Amino acid sequence: METPSSGRTPDVDQPADPQVLEPLMQEVEKQFSIMAVKARTAIRKRALEIHPELQPLGYRVLSILVRQQAQQQIVLASELHVDKATMSRTIKQLQSQGLVTREPDPSDGRAMLVSITDTAREAWNASGARARSLMRERLANWDPSEIRRFADLLARLNDSESDQHEG
Repeated sequence: METPSSGRTPDVDQPADPQVLEPLMQEVEKQFSIMAVKARTAIRKRALEIHPELQPLGYRVLSILVRQQAQQQIVLASELHVDKATMSRTIKQLQSQGLVTREPDPSDGRAMLVSITDTAREAWNASGARARSLMRERLANWDPSEIRRFADLLARLNDSESDQHEG
């Protein structure tokens, strides 16, 4: 089946030679491990730029709120796969840090709507701009066709159905 990002039709009837595939897969795993460590380090650095006490879950909450309107705490908990009590503690911590506000939901008086503060949004955007600048610096010497291929391969990987099998 041809995919938009691959530009070719893989031969599904001919499995790859395991002796060829295994060292390639090991190299991919090695590079992903390196990238994952660097990504975690970059996220910790971004979190510190936003607030010196911002925890990983709080960072994830802000990553949702910066892209969306106010959200109910229960929706945030569900989206981040944490229980209500954990989310409540996280929101209270973010509120005490001046990063979010909580208001009663006008459509459901029992629920609270959580919003990112202007200060947190500005800090998020500034740290994001620095991260994007770093990415552009790293790719500046790449040929545009390499960047396109890299983006296509990342999209292909992200769009793959293999993530359904993770547990």
